[in-house]
Amino acid sequence: MFKKLNSYRLFSMVIALVLVLAGCGNAENDTNKNTSANTNISSNASTESTVEPSQEPVQTVELTISAAASMTDALTDIQKSFETANPSIKLNFNFGASGALQQQIEQGAPADLFLSAAVKNMTALVDKQLIDSTQQVNLLSNELVVVVPSDGTSVIEKMEDLTNKEVKNIAIGIPESVPAGNYAKKALTNVKLWDALQKKSVQAKDVRQVLQYVETGNVDAGFVYKTDALTSDKVKVAFSVDPASYKTIEYPIGIVKATKHMEEADKFYTYLQSQEALDVFVKYGFSVSE
Repeated sequence: MFKKLNSYRLFSMVIALVLVLAGCGNAENDTNKNTSANTNISSNASTESTVEPSQEPVQTVELTISAAASMTDALTDIQKSFETANPSIKLNFNFGASGALQQQIEQGAPADLFLSAAVKNMTALVDKQLIDSTQQVNLLSNELVVVVPSDGTSVIEKMEDLTNKEVKNIAIGIPESVPAGNYAKKALTNVKLWDALQKKSVQAKDVRQVLQYVETGNVDAGFVYKTDALTSDKVKVAFSVDPASYKTIEYPIGIVKATKHMEEADKFYTYLQSQEALDVFVKYGFSVSE
């Protein structure tokens, strides 16, 4: 009887001991799991706290500037300083004859600003309500000169000299679309030489093509702006055309109503009127309109 009882007690004690040990093991595992979980949570939280929100890339707005060919060098210079100060704006220039640029805008060609070498082209766009009269201004003025090749031998000192036999060809911008050509026509008409020089006349699509014709010696003389003459060492100014013989050369600038980037267009429009930009224009031979 006692042997059976002792055996039963011994068996019970062993079972109890096993259960206790098992409980301790589970508790330790739970503790380890909790510790591991807490460590992971802490690690994740630490990682999340150090991750910086990504910044969206700055979007660049591209402006199309339709500008008179005679402004090429000055505007290319101005472009550098403006884009440096406004990295989110890129300027794309469409240089050409003011009359041709006017027609492009009238036909719906994309343009944010128009910079003309003649008031009449700007006025035409204002009249057609393509440019707001309150968002355009006369900015610069220029002079008309006659240039000859630097190594040319013809003696040309005044308008009448263009009729000399040794002067075979004279380049002039198409009067209907090139303001410089229109000014030249008026000046020649004023001194009664327009008809007499028609046989010698070689018409060009813009004032820069006139300059090129003279540079290459394809013509003996050409009518260009003073600013164009200053850009080339392959030509020299033969004489300045009497300013009383043609209408004052003014350069108006304006914002095209159809622009999809009014804020950026206005920023460049305003910058062109700043002293910094005007100093660049003066450097290239322009005068500031009063």
